[in-house]
Amino acid sequence: MIPYSVTFGGISGKYASWKESKFVVIPYPVDLTTTYQAGTRNGPRAALDASAHMELFDEENKIEPYRSGIFVSTEIPLTTTGPAAALKEVERRVRAVVKAGKLPVLLGGEHSGSIAAVAAMKKKYGQLTVLQFDAHTDLRSEYLGTPYNHACVGRRIVEQGVKLIQVGVRSMSEEEDRFLKKTEDVKTFYASEVRYNVEEVTKGIVSNLSGNVYITIDLDVFDPGIMPSVVTPEPGGLNWFEVTDILRDVLRGNCNLVGFDVMELAPIAGMAAPDYLAARLCYRIMGWIVARQGEK
Repeated sequence: MIPYSVTFGGISGKYASWKESKFVVIPYPVDLTTTYQAGTRNGPRAALDASAHMELFDEENKIEPYRSGIFVSTEIPLTTTGPAAALKEVERRVRAVVKAGKLPVLLGGEHSGSIAAVAAMKKKYGQLTVLQFDAHTDLRSEYLGTPYNHACVGRRIVEQGVKLIQVGVRSMSEEEDRFLKKTEDVKTFYASEVRYNVEEVTKGIVSNLSGNVYITIDLDVFDPGIMPSVVTPEPGGLNWFEVTDILRDVLRGNCNLVGFDVMELAPIAGMAAPDYLAARLCYRIMGWIVARQGEK
């Protein structure tokens, strides 16, 4: 694959090369179906720029995850023909990464890209469960005239025959509520449940995960007090420790993580903290993966 103009974490040499990489970051600078606020097209570059200012030592796991190699590919091309063309390219890229024995990390960009990443994983592994961190269920059949809207991600994932576990939800439409009542393919843990009993919620999430798992994180799962740089900032979100505590237990469990994404960063000029949070979240997940596999 062709490298991007910037690296993750500011790393260089063999650690940023395709050949030596365990992780492949795929920037998805797409902003075609976002609602209320735009700006996700600038998300991948903002997170990558912020990552250059992180400490690369993982203080929790006592390792430097970047030594396992982090390659950043060129951006998914912008298109004016609609989201379908961009999704085809995401699926092609993810399939190429998996075929090479590497772990894909989609960095967005609007949440629609996760549809294609999951499609690639489903074709590769057959059995698949998706863990979705999100303020919204994203279970609309279509929205604003397209089934590929960022508000339809969960619905498109379920339609692929994938089990969906959601956490952090605190907003949905009446249509989505009806869908949840009739389906057995989606298990939803609401933000209010996390707030009052995070330990029990975490146990419930882990107990529902087995086999191959893909994690998709819409950054609006976080409370807008710490993550205002999203297109739909819902009040009452999770904090950093709630999200990372859940992720830690998931990644230390028995599931096989096959890829993940961090989506919907819409940078705000002069406000660096949310960009940095997105970058740090990516790197922390990489750290748990490397630590679990006993790599140094």
